[in-house]
Parts: sequence; structure tokens; C-alpha cells
Amino acid sequence: MSVQGVPHWAALRESTWVLGIRILLGVHALLGRWPFRLCVFPVVFFHWLVNGTARRASRQYLERVQAHCGGVGAVPGWRQGLRHFFNFAETLLDKLLAMAGRYPASKVTLQRQTMLDQIGSGGGGVIVTAHMGCLELCRALAPHVPGLRLVALVHTAHAEQFNQLLQRLAPDHPVELVQVTELDPGTAIRLAERVAQGAFIAIAGDRVPLRGARHVDVDFLGHRAPLPIGPYVLAATLGCPLFAMGCTRRGDGYGIDFVRLAQRVELPRRQREAALAAHAAGFARWLETQVCAAPFDWFNFFPFWDQFSDDASRS
Repeated sequence: MSVQGVPHWAALRESTWVLGIRILLGVHALLGRWPFRLCVFPVVFFHWLVNGTARRASRQYLERVQAHCGGVGAVPGWRQGLRHFFNFAETLLDKLLAMAGRYPASKVTLQRQTMLDQIGSGGGGVIVTAHMGCLELCRALAPHVPGLRLVALVHTAHAEQFNQLLQRLAPDHPVELVQVTELDPGTAIRLAERVAQGAFIAIAGDRVPLRGARHVDVDFLGHRAPLPIGPYVLAATLGCPLFAMGCTRRGDGYGIDFVRLAQRVELPRRQREAALAAHAAGFARWLETQVCAAPFDWFNFFPFWDQFSDDASRS
């Protein structure tokens, strides 16, 4: 059920304190991860305490993961909420380490055969991702996958300062970042050229980019949730395969999963809405497997299921 008046994620004020992140990154560089954890815990606790929107969104999400698959392991309470926030803080550190080339590759398990097969065929594709785990590791490991060229479509306006910090850490990184608010014909042409040259276009599939943007409602963790149509429109426009990629915690490292969702995305005119919903539902099912395996690694700290009222714009 949707409710009116809840904040859209893009309207939430950026809360990343870049100076603080740089200080904590220095603590890690000098003293290691445990001193970093000790320093960051008061910050995480304060943020959890004062940010009611994020705290309630986290609780709702964890309750639904637990009800759907028992992934949390207990009825979610304040301990699980703090763990969710703390996982996000540690992941911020890992993002910075990854972009600076300081995260040990030995701690990353990369499932890459599907990707290598597609690269070997001479074609690229569209990769739909989610705000979970440390996707920056995918970008950081790109040079270790022969022939991989990655173009990441980002909504940098929401986290401009953090993205600037990442850019300072890795100014010459081979992964191309492209800020996109809508897919206009010029952008589509440029992306089509890159896919024809074998590049992969990465785009998030778990956030509707702007309030009022077209979306579809699909089942996710037992409840109807709005998902963007952009990844599927893009794949159909470019005439290329659709993949999903996630990067979640496994032990003291991360695992990167890369799977093919569709060899080709077809959107017939008369069945366009149904086809969009079917592709979004396929992504939602894949995402469910990811969050059930790593429930504290999904970082959408806003009212995810309640972004739009019942009369909001839909596809």
C-alpha cells in the first residue's frame, strides 16, 4: 500500500560528510579496520538515532526480508537496525578502498564466465544493478577482466560530494561515468555506439530516478514495489542482452554475481506494459535472492515501497 507525503529518495538531503569520511579513511590507513570501527560506531549510532526516516525504512525492509525468507535470522529490532547502518558505513570504507586500488583482490570472488562469454562474442549489453553491497569493486576489478569496458549511468546529483571524492581517488579509472536524468535520443545513440563496440552499460534497477517518472509495480519481498522501466527500455532500444550484477558480503570479503536476465528485451507495442512489468519482475526475483543471502547489504534508506501514492504516475 502506498501513502501520500512520504519523501522520494532523490529529495532526501545528502548526509555524507566527506571530510569525516576522509578522516576515517586515514584512520584505517594508519591503524587498520578495528580502530576504524571503533571511530565510526558513534557516528553510525548518532545517525541511526536522529534519522527517523532512514531508521523506519530500514526496519520495514528488514521485517519484510525476515517474513519472506528468514534471512535476518530474528525478528528485527534495534540491534538489527544498527547492524544495517553499520554495514553501510563499512561498505563506504570498502568503496573508497576499491576506488583507490587498496582493497585486496584476493578477498573478492568474481563470477565472470557469463561476462567473458559475452565479451568473447564481440557484443556488450545492459547491466541492471541495485544499491547493495560494494559495486565499486566491480568497477575497480574491471581492469582484471580482459576486454571489459563499463559505462555506469549515475544520478550524481543526489550524492555529488561523495562522487567527487571517488573521482579524486581514481581520476584515471577506465570505467566511464555518465550522468543521466532521462534517456534522450542523443544519449541513446552514444550508448548504442558503445554497446556496438563491446561495452556494458550499467544502470540501477531499484530506484525510480525522479518523482513522477514512469515505473511499474511488481512483487518484491511479498509487497508491491515501484521499479523503474529505464533498464528495460534501454536494453530494448539498444537491441542487446540484459544482465544483472550484484556485489554482496561473503565472509570477510565480497562475491560478485553476474547473470543473464534476457538475451533480448522485446517490447511489442500492444503488450508493452506487460512486457516491461515482466522484465522488472524478473529483476525483482533476482534481487530477492541477493537480499535473502545478504540482508544487511541493501542500502535504500528511504520508504522504498511507499514512494508513490496510488494515483502517482505509472508506466
